[in-house]
Amino acid sequence: MQTIGNPWLWGGFIAVVIAALLIDLVLMRHGGPHKVTFKEALLWSIGWVALALAFNAGLWYYLNETAGTAVANEIGLQFLTGYLIEKALAVDNIFVFLLIMGYFAVPETQRQRVLIIGILGAIALRTVMIFAGTVLVSQFHWLLYVFGAFLLFTGWKMWFAAGQEPSLDDNPALKFMRRHLRITHEYNGNRLVAEKNGVRWFTPMFVVLILIAVTDVIFAVDSIPAIFAITTDPFVVLTSNVFAVLGLRAMFFLLAGMADRFHLLPYGLAVILGFIGAKMLLIDVFKIPVPVSLGVVAAILVVTMLLSLKLPPRNGHKA
Repeated sequence: MQTIGNPWLWGGFIAVVIAALLIDLVLMRHGGPHKVTFKEALLWSIGWVALALAFNAGLWYYLNETAGTAVANEIGLQFLTGYLIEKALAVDNIFVFLLIMGYFAVPETQRQRVLIIGILGAIALRTVMIFAGTVLVSQFHWLLYVFGAFLLFTGWKMWFAAGQEPSLDDNPALKFMRRHLRITHEYNGNRLVAEKNGVRWFTPMFVVLILIAVTDVIFAVDSIPAIFAITTDPFVVLTSNVFAVLGLRAMFFLLAGMADRFHLLPYGLAVILGFIGAKMLLIDVFKIPVPVSLGVVAAILVVTMLLSLKLPPRNGHKA
């Protein structure tokens, strides 16, 4: 398992992430539970993207000094491409979060808490899955073909599901909780459990957190194999993933009122998954250069977003 990661790089990455999370949590607590405005979400989104780019610039500078310009350029492009892919796929994740929040009418003042818990869970989950996946891929190269076929299948499913009305009524996790747990219909602040007449009941907040966790698992299974088409270096895979996930909370509030405006974006994400799947299947026949992959992914995102703004959604269509 080859990696550019060394104790200094890992230590620096962990320090940056911990500092960013602490600042985020402190500022969120200082502001108290409140409805996040579009301006606030936009500023936070810009900040998270700037942090990721600054980290990539620092990584490039370090590698340029220690390993040479060629290695620095290669790793820098891998990080940027992986970050863009994970950021793009996170948009579909956001759409599901919006569906869950709307379905359970989560109070605006409590949505930040739900999202920060979901982000922390996603970081922990992806860390485990990335290291496990990296070890497996380094030992069993043929798994890349499995991942490629899986991404092609996922892209095909996403394409045909893009125009359908999403619903949580048939969600297996929700059905299980409704059958086996006593769930109240009222929120009790940010509490997960409440007692009525000495009987323990779970609040809708508990259900929402479980569904967010399940969503994290599903999207991690989809998105992590995608970056293995760019690199199998665990340091690049994990750092690009984590920096993409860190901005999820801000992105949620940024897209909360704009989801319908980008109604064609799920089709673009499906094409991206298909492209990455094909890249993995062709990896031993023809290796698509990382700059080409970066250009293709960026072009697909730009085209689908522009078309979404130019072409009105069909009646009844929701992203």
